[in-house]
Amino acid sequence: MSSLSNLDSRLYMDVNRFARNTSFAHYFMREYAIYGGVVLLGVTGLVAYWRARRSANPKRTVDRVAWTAAGTLLALGLNQIVSHIVGRIRPYYALKGVEVLVPKANDFTFPSDHATVAGAMIVGLLLSDLPTGIVAAVLGLFLAFDRVYVGAHYPGDVVGGLIFGALVVTVLRPIGVAVISRITGLIAESRLRFLITSEL
Repeated sequence: MSSLSNLDSRLYMDVNRFARNTSFAHYFMREYAIYGGVVLLGVTGLVAYWRARRSANPKRTVDRVAWTAAGTLLALGLNQIVSHIVGRIRPYYALKGVEVLVPKANDFTFPSDHATVAGAMIVGLLLSDLPTGIVAAVLGLFLAFDRVYVGAHYPGDVVGGLIFGALVVTVLRPIGVAVISRITGLIAESRLRFLITSEL
């Protein structure tokens, strides 16, 4: 376990040195790491929802996209529990002389919240709408790297977050989609039918 921890620290320092030598990218990377990446993933989810309403089977596709959103929020909530159980401190508190481009947080670092959101959105959209899923994969993987770049996480933190988010959305998908399908079934029979399909 200590060897894995040492490898994680070495990789973190490698990325941190790279960050020091690319100061021209600091503003963009900082903004993307804090808000930009999550916002763009959210926009990708909205695009998937818009496409779902116009698909050949809108209700089924909307159900899957809606589960992606709900599953992502669930994964984020569960991640808070896991991170407190693990209790790994942030790298900038454990390592000396590192470049940190974002405000320092006092919460735990493993798994990464941002990477958990990214992993859940990536897999959820890949299983719902492949084109937007591919876009989400590019945005989400870059966000995971960026969280290391800005000094907020070890590489292992973001890998753990990506895997955790993906697992929650995948494992709970049958139950989640079934529950959402009952809700959208009621909506489809109401005046709010436009939320499910573009065909009125």
